[in-house]
Amino acid sequence: MDLFDIGSEQNALKNAPLAYRMRPQSLDEVVGQKSIAPGSVLRKAIEKDQLHSFILFGPPGTGKTSIARIIARISNSHFEYLSAVASGVSDIKKTAADAANRSKFYQLRSILFVDEIHRFNKGQQDVLLPFVEDGTLLLVGATTENPLYELNSALLSRMKIYFLEALSPQDISKVIVSALQDKGRGLGDYNISIDDESLAWMAVNCKGDARMALNILETVVNSFYEPDSQLQINTELLQKVMARPLLKYDRTGDVHYDSTSAFIKSIRGSDPDAALFWLAYMLEGGEDPKFIARRLIVHAAEDIGLADPFALVLAVSAAQSVALVGMPEARIPLSEATIYLATAPKSNSSLAIDAAISAVRQSKRIKVPDHIADTSHSQASSLLGKGKGYKYPHNYGGYVEQKYLPDNLLQESFYKPGENGNEIKIKNFLKNLPQNK
Repeated sequence: MDLFDIGSEQNALKNAPLAYRMRPQSLDEVVGQKSIAPGSVLRKAIEKDQLHSFILFGPPGTGKTSIARIIARISNSHFEYLSAVASGVSDIKKTAADAANRSKFYQLRSILFVDEIHRFNKGQQDVLLPFVEDGTLLLVGATTENPLYELNSALLSRMKIYFLEALSPQDISKVIVSALQDKGRGLGDYNISIDDESLAWMAVNCKGDARMALNILETVVNSFYEPDSQLQINTELLQKVMARPLLKYDRTGDVHYDSTSAFIKSIRGSDPDAALFWLAYMLEGGEDPKFIARRLIVHAAEDIGLADPFALVLAVSAAQSVALVGMPEARIPLSEATIYLATAPKSNSSLAIDAAISAVRQSKRIKVPDHIADTSHSQASSLLGKGKGYKYPHNYGGYVEQKYLPDNLLQESFYKPGENGNEIKIKNFLKNLPQNK
């Protein structure tokens, strides 16, 4: 069935999944979304049928497609639906040509809803752009991926972005109760009840996804309900259906970057509990453990560094362990490295390399001082004065004062020891060198 074929919709409702039957039929039935709340810009535009091109951005099960269906139901415009997964350039051009004809001969505006619009590649977006720009098509897109990353700037500049949030547990509870009570579209004709504890458990573990909640509810009913009897839904039944709560995680989008940021910042902030939580979240979400291990290596060098040089050794060992044993065992060395790094003294003094790189880039001429230049690769080197005057530190007890920087950089200081851990020793060592006394 065409998702927006309203005429045939009623005939399909009887055998349709519960989540489909319980889709909101009006704007008032959309729960938990400020973007569509009474008085909002989008709500007014829909009610007045004065729409503009826009993107609905949010996680699954938050009502993006339902809002589009409501627009299709109440708008006086012609409504077209395309799935970005199954549509190509020819589909876009045909839809635009039909829209141009409707506008020319019937003065009828056309709204195009593109589901998963982030799946359109740059070429497809470029084809769509002129039809949006000249008003041939009023574009409504739905996406679970950040449109600022997935859509080109030219298309975005002609559209507004409305954010849909994951539903709160209270909103999910409303959806479940409504489905249990609704006799027309839901399960109201069944003798089914759910206790408050089980309802709360279900609402929390559905992670803000109304579709997931309704699918789980339907599975419980199909599996355990017997005609002419009562079904009491409890946590035990729910756990049989939903043994392991699903996480909303992506390995290329905002969740990936945000959780990685939270993980590293928790380690940097010396909070092992938070660091372990975000590690667990990434692993449970399906994040590549090799990626996590690489981030630990970078963090050990960047944020701990010489305050505890063993941190880098342990991080590299954890990465090797991940490569050797794989998951699920790799979670243990990753945990060990995470705890060690979170509780290690911190120093970012290794970023001194950035100051040195800046000095290299700004120097008009770089010449290695003759006394520390190489003399081993060519006999001609000594004729050029290379190596002359070099003092071998071990002949002076391990240290002798001499210059090592180019003449124009003798006053530069790149490395500044931190005040934590092993760097206190390093700082004292440098301070006690004869040249620094």
